[in-house]
Amino acid sequence: MHLRFVFKQLGRLVAVLGLLLAAVAAFSGIQLLLGHKEEKHALFALLLAAAVAIVIAAALWAATRSARPQLGRREALVLVALSWLLGAALAGLPYLFWAYLAGEPHHRFGNPVDCYFEAMSGLTTTGATVLGGDWPIESIPPSLLLWRAFTQWIGGLGIVVLFVAVLPSLGVGGKKLFRIEAPGPAPEGLQPQIRHTARVLLYIYFALTAAQFVCLWVAGMPAYDAACHTFTTLATGGFSTRDQSIGYYPAAVHVIVIVFMVLAGVNFSLYFAVVRRKLSSVWRDPELRTYLVLMTVGSILVAGSLAGGSITTTTGEIVTGSAGEAIHYGLFTTVALSTGTGYCIADFDKWPFMAKAVLIVLMFIGGSAGSTAGGIKVIRIWMAFKVMISEIEHVFRPQVVRTVRVGNTIIDNNLKLGTLAYVLGIILLFAVGSAAVMLLETILNPSAGCEYKTAATASLATLCNVGPGFGAVGATANYGWMTSYTKMVLSLLMALGRLEVFAIIVLFTPRFWTTE
Repeated sequence: MHLRFVFKQLGRLVAVLGLLLAAVAAFSGIQLLLGHKEEKHALFALLLAAAVAIVIAAALWAATRSARPQLGRREALVLVALSWLLGAALAGLPYLFWAYLAGEPHHRFGNPVDCYFEAMSGLTTTGATVLGGDWPIESIPPSLLLWRAFTQWIGGLGIVVLFVAVLPSLGVGGKKLFRIEAPGPAPEGLQPQIRHTARVLLYIYFALTAAQFVCLWVAGMPAYDAACHTFTTLATGGFSTRDQSIGYYPAAVHVIVIVFMVLAGVNFSLYFAVVRRKLSSVWRDPELRTYLVLMTVGSILVAGSLAGGSITTTTGEIVTGSAGEAIHYGLFTTVALSTGTGYCIADFDKWPFMAKAVLIVLMFIGGSAGSTAGGIKVIRIWMAFKVMISEIEHVFRPQVVRTVRVGNTIIDNNLKLGTLAYVLGIILLFAVGSAAVMLLETILNPSAGCEYKTAATASLATLCNVGPGFGAVGATANYGWMTSYTKMVLSLLMALGRLEVFAIIVLFTPRFWTTE
């Protein structure tokens, strides 16, 4: 295995992160000049983190500058995994440095594990946070909240896709990287040159980002808040600048956010088809239609279960579940959790069983492949369903050999096995994660009273990159109360979910390192 070239490319990625940290530090410096004294320690924290990243990048470059460009599939897997694991460590440094420079070592960010958890949650666009309660989000300097939101925007299309777009020296190896990192089955219909593909995806991403920012700003949201929430909406991440999340803002903002959450959960290759004016192929896409049907039916079921009851908002207000309010809160929450965005405008943990059951199912399913959304992905659920129907028919008609299709695509045996293996892998990881959280919290933190609902939905919400769960990690709660060991387990689940399980698990297989 050609690890020297892997570390050479990793050094370039670290350098990009260092430059991004420096850019946010420039924003912090401007804020300080404008009289925002709370930015003093944040500025030094960001600069120090940028310096650490640049030093690491320089050291990697010096050690590997003569490495030949050899990037096979195994090297690509190692590079992808290290990019996320090391990237989260570097992205969490500003939080840690700020806590100590500000003289608040007892703050959540005074714990390196909490910083890593927050950064991993950002880069994987999960949205789970350790902030809130005694350590409110509003207590963090604006520049650090901007960096926190920006990490989700970076993770939206993936650090590695961004890497391939701006660093074209990977050549053929870049295609391997894109296929491993891109969420869901390999996107079709894009240009064969991976650099062009990555750039087209980025242009689409930039265009949607600009469009949402303008809409939020016109709706009355301050420019800073509009930028932060745009970053985290398009990434389906859900980090907010407020403890009350999007519930802090008026209904007009909720409508805009709903629209862009739905758009972010669509396969980005379909936007490329729109640009090429192939609109008929977009509507014929079976995943898009299934995605919209699931969203619609889920919203109707959730809104119907809320009608006539009371709804507690994230601001603490209690509203009557009239038809309009039920649709408003039911639609927003269904879209937010099914796309993995995780924004909250109401405490859905207090909702009826029907609503919570629907939300949990949609959290598992997630959005479309090739989108920024989390979950198993709609296309995989659809393929697994088609395979199941085919096998049921085969039981009573064994002589019939029927081709299984999704749209015009034939599902071959390799795709069948891969889909079923992935779905099984998610279920197993969910079960193991739930048991691990329950065991660790029971042994190490018995006073917290972690019940199974909390443990199970914490595992689900991190593995499927949703963010909030139910119980003690619900809409108005956070993950800060958990032990450091639990948060490390959940951080690993975030990475496994974002990189679609196998890209990391394969690294723990002995044959991966010993075979050629």
